[in-house]
Amino acid sequence: MTKALLIIDVQNAILSGKAAPARQPQIDAALNETVARLRILKESAAAAGVPVVLIQHDGDAEHRLAVGTAGWVIRDEIAPAEGDVVIHKKSCDSFFETDLAERLEERSATHLVIGGCMSEFCVDTTVRRAVSLGYNVTLIADGHTTADSGALTFPEIVAHHNETLDGFDAGKARSRFAPLLK
Repeated sequence: MTKALLIIDVQNAILSGKAAPARQPQIDAALNETVARLRILKESAAAAGVPVVLIQHDGDAEHRLAVGTAGWVIRDEIAPAEGDVVIHKKSCDSFFETDLAERLEERSATHLVIGGCMSEFCVDTTVRRAVSLGYNVTLIADGHTTADSGALTFPEIVAHHNETLDGFDAGKARSRFAPLLK
């Protein structure tokens, strides 16, 4: 079983303006902590020869992640390094209309370790799609985050997705969650 690390949408403006002004600093702090953990994981993966795949959302002109803007850029802490694969997407599903599956196949990846943003959209959709395509998935329990949404706070959303996606299966493929893998 060959692993690959997927880090989804950790871009400068991923959570910008997603909260009330009084709440935004807490969301930004949680994002910074998550990114710090993902940086450690990315460095460990690279040192171990594990393929690193960075997913970058290409937003339309009016979107906070509009292509070519400062908000669209992958955060410096996990910026692409030599050998990293960068996949550009336009939907919540990192596989939809991208060459992600082909790039993983080139690297013989059968087990994906996934973290990033936003838990209830791109992380959830990509985990479910990966399992449905036959990949085993480890969701990094403390390696994904989001903003508050409606009545739910971001910690509640993260916890919900950790619990919901733990054990999600399709055929022999399954997802599980685990804290930061070292």
